[in-house]
Amino acid sequence: MRHAHGYRRLNRTHEHRKALWANMAGSLIEHEQIKTTLPKAKELRRVVEKLVTLAKRGDLHARRQAAAQLKQDAHVARLFEVIGPRYKDRQGGYIRVLKAGFRYGDMAPMAIIEFVERDAEAKGRSDRERLAAEEASEA
Repeated sequence: MRHAHGYRRLNRTHEHRKALWANMAGSLIEHEQIKTTLPKAKELRRVVEKLVTLAKRGDLHARRQAAAQLKQDAHVARLFEVIGPRYKDRQGGYIRVLKAGFRYGDMAPMAIIEFVERDAEAKGRSDRERLAAEEASEA
């Protein structure tokens, strides 16, 4: 029986897990699709769905609660300005986890985690913008 085992510990300390969720949630908010291991994806879904619910509320207290969990202000801004309004009429289920085979090195089960109604152009947008800015500054 597994009473009172509410989450996966993933062989990490509390501080390491907290940093892991902050970084992965920020990457998911920025790119709207990431690839990771299946257990991490299933736990990340719990974290990000709560953040999207905060973004749907949209008040100052919700923004401060989200900022306490995320590392970067840009991720908080994108969460509240883009992702929150997108799901205002949806009653949950913002995240999809797709199984993606096994990792070559250690046969760990891999998964793709993404937003349900994601923007396909979001993945890699920051890199494309950075390269365009570098080309513009060279010319």
